[in-house]
Parts: sequence; structure tokens; C-alpha cells
Amino acid sequence: MKINIKATKLELSPAIRDYLQLKMNYLEKYLGDVPVINCDVEVEKTLGARRKGEIFRAEVNLEVPRRLLRVEKTEKDLYKAIDKVKDHLELVIKKYKEKLITKRRNA
Repeated sequence: MKINIKATKLELSPAIRDYLQLKMNYLEKYLGDVPVINCDVEVEKTLGARRKGEIFRAEVNLEVPRRLLRVEKTEKDLYKAIDKVKDHLELVIKKYKEKLITKRRNA
């Protein structure tokens, strides 16, 4: 799967890029035979409200046939935000595939 990675207000180091690639490749087993049209990943660093420190945001837009699966999570740690996005996207993919199977059965 080809992944487009964008970093905002953050330097995209090779370690972060490899970590993102690893986590997104992990999701391929849940996709199975569903083709991925486009996969955009964005990581961003922002300042929290009232000086709560740095907050990291990870967002994934996964375009599959007839759908755009989108997940966004914020955390105080970038790697934790990436993990949460991956976990939630896994659930969204399972739900999407279940709907496809149900539609095929009813057709």
C-alpha cells in the first residue's frame, strides 16, 4: 500500500516515517482483498490550550471503493496517537468489511 505522509509543525524523521509505515502495513491483513485507492496520513504538533504543553494529532484518510475511512486522534505522545489511530482504523475497516459482506448476502 502506498502511503502519503504529511507532517505539520513537526520534522518527519526516518524513525517516525518507518513507524507509520509499519503500523499502516499492519492494517493490510484486515483489508484483505479490498483495494486501497489512496492512503493519506498526517501528523501534526500543536500547543495545547492554556499551556498544557505539546499535543500531537494523527489523522488517516483511507480511500476504498465507495467510501472514505477517516480517523483522527490526539495525544501528548506522537507514537501513542499513531497507535490509537491504527487501533481505531482497524475497527472501522472491520465494520466496513462487515457491511460489504452483509450487502452481498442480501443481494
